[in-house]
Amino acid sequence: MRSLAIVKSGRDTSSAFSPGFTIERLQMAPDNYHQPVLEQEIVELFTSLAAGVMVDATLGGAGHAYAILASAPQLRLIGIDRDPDAREAARRRLVDFADRTMIVDASFADLARVVRENDAFVNADPVTGVLMDLGVSSHQLDDATRGFSFRADAPLDMRMDPTQGETAAQYLARVDPHEFARVLRANGENRFAGAIAKSVLDRQPTTTFELTEAVERAVPMAARRRGHVATRVFQALRIEVNQEAEQLAAGLEAALDVLAPAGVLAVISYHSGEDRVVKATLHEAATGGCTCPPELGCVCGAVGRVTVFKASARLASAAEIALNPRARSARLRIARKVTP
Repeated sequence: MRSLAIVKSGRDTSSAFSPGFTIERLQMAPDNYHQPVLEQEIVELFTSLAAGVMVDATLGGAGHAYAILASAPQLRLIGIDRDPDAREAARRRLVDFADRTMIVDASFADLARVVRENDAFVNADPVTGVLMDLGVSSHQLDDATRGFSFRADAPLDMRMDPTQGETAAQYLARVDPHEFARVLRANGENRFAGAIAKSVLDRQPTTTFELTEAVERAVPMAARRRGHVATRVFQALRIEVNQEAEQLAAGLEAALDVLAPAGVLAVISYHSGEDRVVKATLHEAATGGCTCPPELGCVCGAVGRVTVFKASARLASAAEIALNPRARSARLRIARKVTP
């Protein structure tokens, strides 16, 4: 079995979430499906967990899962993903850990049900960790046939699970301009949301290039930001087609419910809307919903469910960003379930 080389560090890394060592060198098979971000931080965190089951609720190509299983022999894995390509890539990557792994066709919103229905695999062990790596994978962006990217012309699909649900083109064929403009604004496309919505729905695009052209017609050249003019539109459309906002809210609550006391939830998000939802959910769980003025202290009797690692998100290092530019936008938030 391949393994990770873990070297003890002489530094004092003690904290509520530190396992007491750092990983100086990871010897792993290359991941051709997707390069996981903040990998060292995630491995250090999950290696510290007590024996039990961890849930990778956004398995993808299993980059994080492989590293965790290789460094944490006390853990077994339930991997969840609704993309059949991702599940197949994960099966190949995790072949060395087949006896410790279960891969499930589901969304992370189904996390609690998946754990409940696979109690034979769980075998009464505690769920000691949940990982959620949000957004779209590098493989999904690079596969032109999936329609996630404006870099190549393809049918406007964007479904995480291409076997069910409506495509992005079908969504645009039925949505009204006011609703689509609201979706764009909710995902950061503020100034030209109305103009973009009208242009796109007038065009009724069925391919990625047609969508890009419709966005370009609506945004004056002088007003364009750094980066591609259609980036936020593609992102907003993908989020809406896959109901990612609703999925995230349900998935976070499910994760907090299934975690055993002292279990850890780690969430990596890639844009401000996702990160705001994660931050707000963890704050609510940490305070128990208390709204008492801080200067007076809590008098409402609220009881927190978790402790949060720190108020600000953890970011990728400059060295990681240089190797993997996608890590630039990653935000990692961590919470530990309170022990009664």
